[in-house]
Amino acid sequence: MARTNTRFVEAYNELLSLCDQLEIGAYLPSENALASQLGVSRTVIRSALTRLDDCSIIALDGREKILRRHSNEDDRLEGPPVLLGIEELESRFLDWVLRMDVPPGTVLNVAQLSKDFSVATHTLQEFFSSLSRFGIVVRRPRGGWVLLGFTKNYAVELSDFRTVLELNSVRHLAALPLDHEIWARLDSLEQEHLDLLQRIDNDFHDFSPLDEKFHAVINSVVTNRFVKEFQKIISLVFHYHFQWNKTHERERNEDAIREHLALIEALRSRDADKAEAAARRHLATSKQTLLSSLETNSHAT
Repeated sequence: MARTNTRFVEAYNELLSLCDQLEIGAYLPSENALASQLGVSRTVIRSALTRLDDCSIIALDGREKILRRHSNEDDRLEGPPVLLGIEELESRFLDWVLRMDVPPGTVLNVAQLSKDFSVATHTLQEFFSSLSRFGIVVRRPRGGWVLLGFTKNYAVELSDFRTVLELNSVRHLAALPLDHEIWARLDSLEQEHLDLLQRIDNDFHDFSPLDEKFHAVINSVVTNRFVKEFQKIISLVFHYHFQWNKTHERERNEDAIREHLALIEALRSRDADKAEAAARRHLATSKQTLLSSLETNSHAT
């Protein structure tokens, strides 16, 4: 068994034992405290906590870690975990970066990170190469990678570019014929928004996947491979930030639902200027939420 996998398995099983000593509903210690106690990196701790969350042993709520149940024999690991695929690697890496565990300008140790994330080195190299197209990392002249990170300037640039892409999509959509399938999709989306609005007090956490779906539908009218690639990273960045910013989450999500509904109504009017104005209002709100999320982090510049 590889040393890194052994370290992960041991840390994970020790975390299970720690959880079994706590009462249901109790809060686990901080990641720093757990890393110190188990003698592993915070990245290993985070991977283990994510697995615990996936198994419904704990519930991750921002930085809080709440025990949901005690473990059983089936929960314990006997061998190395399966290496991450590229989609899960994207999620884990962005989760790591967006918590600002490392400041912009930090050199990324590929060998160490491949161990911490349980991913093949070549896969991580390919992943960094894809991220470099979006200005998240940059290749060093003598090899290796440097994290540029998600600074305030990056957030502003990303938001502004998102606005350019999405306003283009909105104008395309408003001009489509009434028999185009997009209108039926918007009808369905509208009903989903209205349903969630009725139960917003209890289910406001359900907004994030609906938001992602909404913007994907809006942007689907533009068949451009480059737009699709950029929309992917835009969606990841925005939704990971929103996941960690819990400030006024219920109110924020309700406002966003109403902004979505206003945009759908404007699109139905077939008035491109009206639709663009509704889209601008919503995207400006999203931009401010992203910037506010960064401001809660001391590493944001």
